[in-house]
Amino acid sequence: MPINRMINSNYNNSPSRTIYSDRFIPSRSGSNFALFDFSNSPASDQGKADRSITYQSLLRATLFGPDKPGTPASRNIFRYKTETKRSLHSLRPLGYDESGPGISHSPVKAPRKFPTSPYKVLDAPGLEDDFYLNLVDWSPNNVLAVGLESCIYLWNACGNKVSKLCDFGISDGICSVGWAQCGTHLAVGTNNGQVQIWDASNCRRVRTMEGHRSRVGVLAWSSSLLSSGSHDNSILQIDIRARDDFASKLVGHKNEVCGLKWSYDDRELASGGNENRLLVWNQHSAQPVLKHCEHTAAVKAIAWSPHRHGLLASGGGATDRCIRFWDTTTNTHLSCLDTGSQISNLVWSKNINELVSTHGSSQDHIIV
Repeated sequence: MPINRMINSNYNNSPSRTIYSDRFIPSRSGSNFALFDFSNSPASDQGKADRSITYQSLLRATLFGPDKPGTPASRNIFRYKTETKRSLHSLRPLGYDESGPGISHSPVKAPRKFPTSPYKVLDAPGLEDDFYLNLVDWSPNNVLAVGLESCIYLWNACGNKVSKLCDFGISDGICSVGWAQCGTHLAVGTNNGQVQIWDASNCRRVRTMEGHRSRVGVLAWSSSLLSSGSHDNSILQIDIRARDDFASKLVGHKNEVCGLKWSYDDRELASGGNENRLLVWNQHSAQPVLKHCEHTAAVKAIAWSPHRHGLLASGGGATDRCIRFWDTTTNTHLSCLDTGSQISNLVWSKNINELVSTHGSSQDHIIV
């Protein structure tokens, strides 16, 4: 039965049944509260002029339920069982009558408050102003990694401490950084086409993988795979448990791969290219299982929903400016939202069903 029908159903058509309360807690609807002198008569002249019939009726109905005409009088104040027909609406804490005066059954939602200023601004001299690079990533351990020219710096948000992880010198540059799910290892994509893995706790390089012929601008981790997208139009699947540099190569884009994101169940990989296409791969496919060409600019911003299986959001560049939503389980384009500016990143909230987008860049500063 649909949920809405279950919510809107009531028990008015069901036969009468005896409802027993706790032996120490009386039943309000069956008790005789007339002995408490909650009368409907007008206020007396001895200091009770502020009482009104409407207020008395409303208070009595809210606390004890509606009056039942024809109910025989009882000498007992409290009763512990009653013959009644109760609807689902009677379970509401404040109200049984939809037309009752002055009672609102809908909870009042407080307006959302969004901060208008950052709580932290980090200086980032030498931060490359390039739409296609991914030079900032936040770890599960609350550590921010930033690639500045040939160096990588780590900012610990808990202790507000900055440290240098590595320096590649003049021989190479940083094009992308990406934290592993464990939060202790950082993958680095370089301008020369290398992919390196660093142990951030001990500040040492663990491994270096070759395979790309040009810069590695985007990285994406799954549980045991590291995917790297390059200016050479290819995606390398790196199994960090194997000795080989990469396990497989995915070729489907006709221009630089600038967006990569694994789904939360690690079953699907979404990739965006500078040729304006969004591709979806599964774990075992050498060819994309889904292709979307609706964007009119580079697709860099990609985010999978943690709340709904198969829901994917993608954002386009300067000439597109749109966020599009897809259902990969049915290969359906759900909706499109024009944001008015290029979209550089998308992040889905893990707590509520909301999406945050970033637009443009802030040169020489990182806004937190």
